[in-house]
Formats: sequence, C-alpha cells, structure tokens
Amino acid sequence: MRFAALADRVILAWGWPRRLIALVAGAAGALALPPLDLWPLIVVPMTIAVWLIDGAVGTTRWARVRAALAVGWWWGFGFFLAGLWWLGAAFLVEADKFAWAMPLGVVALPAGLALFPALGFAAARLVWPQGSGRILIFAVALALSEWLRGHVLTGFPWNAYGMMLAGQAWIAQFASLAGLYGLTLVAVAIGAAPATLGTGKPGPARWRAPVLALAVLCGLLGFGAWRIPAAPTPDVSGVKLRLMQPNLPQDAKFNPRAGEAILSRYLALSDRATSPRTLGVQDVTHLIWPESAFPFLLGRTPQALSRIAALLPPNATLITGAARAGETLPGESRPPIFNSIQVVNDEGAIVASYDKVHLVPFGEYLPAILETLIRSVGLSEFVAVPGGFAAASRRMPLTIRGLPPAAALICYEAVFPGEVMPQGPRPGFMLNLTNDGWFGQTSGPYQHFAQARLRSVEEGLPLVRVANTGISAVIDPYGRVTASLPLGTEGVLDAALPINVPATLYAQFGDVFFAGLVLAFLLLSRLRLTR
Repeated sequence: MRFAALADRVILAWGWPRRLIALVAGAAGALALPPLDLWPLIVVPMTIAVWLIDGAVGTTRWARVRAALAVGWWWGFGFFLAGLWWLGAAFLVEADKFAWAMPLGVVALPAGLALFPALGFAAARLVWPQGSGRILIFAVALALSEWLRGHVLTGFPWNAYGMMLAGQAWIAQFASLAGLYGLTLVAVAIGAAPATLGTGKPGPARWRAPVLALAVLCGLLGFGAWRIPAAPTPDVSGVKLRLMQPNLPQDAKFNPRAGEAILSRYLALSDRATSPRTLGVQDVTHLIWPESAFPFLLGRTPQALSRIAALLPPNATLITGAARAGETLPGESRPPIFNSIQVVNDEGAIVASYDKVHLVPFGEYLPAILETLIRSVGLSEFVAVPGGFAAASRRMPLTIRGLPPAAALICYEAVFPGEVMPQGPRPGFMLNLTNDGWFGQTSGPYQHFAQARLRSVEEGLPLVRVANTGISAVIDPYGRVTASLPLGTEGVLDAALPINVPATLYAQFGDVFFAGLVLAFLLLSRLRLTR
C-alpha cells in the first residue's frame, strides 16, 4: 500500500513539485555510477520515471507528449547535473581565463544533454500502453535516445544508463553480446520494472514485470559468471610493460618553461626501482608515458630524444603521448598540430605515430559553426595550441616492436562503443593514453576509467591505460584489472600484457544484437502477457 501511495503522489504531482521530483529522481541515478557504483539504486530514477510519464496527462495526445517531454527534460537535467558536475574542475585549471565560463560546462551542458532523455520520454508517451508493456516501451525509447546521444554532433555517450550496471563485473559481460547500448536497454527495463508494483489493480499482474526483471538480472549474473574464467588470463610472452604515472599538475603540462623539468621528472620516475629485485627501466621491454606528456613538440626537440635514448636499454621502446606537427598545407601559415601517440626506439628515433581522430569539442577544438561566436566572447580551447588540435582522418593500427598490433586510443576516444577499432586486421590489445589531470580528485576520472574498461569486455581485448594523474591500469579481455595505480598518486607500474580472446559477438556485429533486442522489446510490449 505504501508503494502504491508513493506512486500516486508522483503521478498526481503537478507544477514545481513535479519538476522537483523529476530533478531529484534523475540526480539519484548518479549514485549508481562510478565511483560509488551503487547499482541496485538504478530502480530509483527508472521507476520514478515511469510514474512521471504515467502522470503526463492532457486533453489531447500531443498535450500528453509535451508534458512527458517537459518532465523528461527535468529528469535528464538532474541526472547529468549530478553525473557531470566535475567538469567544472577543468575551468579552474586556468581560472583567470575560464572560471567565469564554468556555468557553461556545469549547467549548460547538462541542460543540453537533457534534451535526449526528454525526447525518450516523449517518444514513450506517444505509444504508452497500460500494464507491464510500458516498461518495455520506456526502455526502448530511453535506450534509443542514448544511442542518439552517442552519435549526434560527434556524440557524447558519457554515463550512458548501462554504466549503472557495468560496475558489476558479471553483469558487465552482457556487453560482449550487445555492447553498451544493449546493456543500457536491459538496465533501464530492470530498473523500471518495480513501477508496476505501485500501479494497476492488485493481484499477480503487478508482479509480472519485477519477477521477470529479477529473472533477467539472475540470467545476466549467471552468464557473466560462466564467461569469466576462474584462472587469470595468460600473458603475452616476453613482454614486460612499465606504466609511468607522473601525477603532474595540469597547469604545468602546457607551460613551455617547464619542459626541461618535466622531462627530467619523467626520466627519473621511469627508472625507479619498484622492489629490491628490480633494476628500474633496465627490466622492461616497453615504457609507456601518458597523453600530452610534454609542453613541446617531441619530434622537433632532438635533445629530448637523446635523453630518452640514453635512458632506454637495448631493444626497449618508449610509447608516449606527444603533440606532433604535420606538414604545412598550401595557403596555411603554420602546420597542423595533432594530439598523438609516438613510439621511440632505443636510438631516440620516432618510428611510429598515431594521431587522434575523435577530438574533444571545446577542449581540443572549437566547432566551426560556433567558433566565431565563442572567440568573440573571449573563449578558446582549453589546450594551449593556436587554433586547436587537428583531427586525423581515419583510425589506423599502431605498430610497436615486440607487441601485437595496437588499437591506439587517446583520452575520451575510449568512451565510444563500436568506434575503437582501427582499419585492417583485428589488433591484439588496446592502448589508451589519457590526461585526466583537468578534473582533479573528482568522479570524472573514475567514470572515464570505467567506460574504457567496458571496451575490453565489448571487444574481447586487453587494455593498457596510462593516465597522467590516474587511473593507470592493465585490464584483461574480461574487464578484470590485473594491475593498477590509484588516482592522484605518482609512481610506476610493472605489468605483463594479457593475451586477447576470440572476437566477441559485439566485436563482430556491433549494434545488430541491440537492434534485435529493441525489436523484441517492442513485440513483447504488445503481448497480452504484459498488459
């Protein structure tokens, strides 16, 4: 009875109380995200969302849709406001230049992203059935709105609703079949299922959706327990990795006057012994530094390459993030600058490079349609590169001596499901270099790490992740962390490279399984059993 009374209060709420309920319910969803990962709390935002759509009433069909659109926006605004508040930290790195614009990242971005769940709410209300069928319709509408969010205007799939369940290792294995969006579809349905306990006629019908959701949840746990082997994943023979996490303050990374001191710090830290039995860098085959490691162009700084060569033992290789200058194009006054991963051999020669394809809007470049307006109010990109970084045209594998071919990923390229593989044959592992120093000791780096980790499950590939301030780690193809350095610490991490596993269904077919689940949900929503 109390559950039904709560449902009635939500359904019948109007005006500002209704908006406040939606805002708080959406914000509660952030508790199920990293770093807390309180995944059972997914029932709070999703169940209340169903009741809010139940209460989207009006004299006409379109009035009901508009009411759902409005309340969906408030729900989404609460979710993104609570889940992305940490973006404000980036505006304080150079506070004299960007602090005044903090509301644009902390409030305006969540307000814009909230349009996607608003669209999902409206689409659901357009075909809203009675009974348990509406749970499936809601899951489909919200999952499709998340797919759109991950693709429209270059996409921003950060904190998709499936991430609420991805923190549970067994449940996360479902992503090997259906990817993040398939996990999102199932997560929304599971979280929304208890809504039927508070509405409809008393009796067994109320329990159909929750019982089915519980059965699906148990099935996910069972599949995950079956898929993850009890034994550790074997390692690639002859590979000894050393991950270097400098924990360098963000305001120093782009200060040209700090270049010499930064390089000296990297070299000293890289050669640190991690135990009485180790000999520093002499024990490793591959040394890996994070994204944007230097406030200078490594390829145009021969003295830096000479010092790196002096550090590396014979046949060892450095893999590092660095800005790279391309060739000056006709009619241009300066060369394009790429955010790159560069491979340096033991003679100090750069033997391979990967240039970032998916740049961060407003962080690494300004969208052309808004550039004039943004610069007119005194804003620029966060990175200290005139005109911003240039984007590479296609994703290519990175060839590194002594390692399998790598799928190179820089920063948030790792958050895009289905877009992390290079052209050509399947690589042997993913390499993600990033710099989360912009966001300090906040939720952001934990969320970033969790999303990169899910790519390992989706693709069946190990992941080597090196971050300036953390979290640096080696992850096996099941998403298990085999070695890591925590956020906000300086150190080096010696680790082996796990082997990959056969390509997953998601790696082979992408979102086809997700599309099939959407069709199945739509068909099931029309069955008498769900009414």
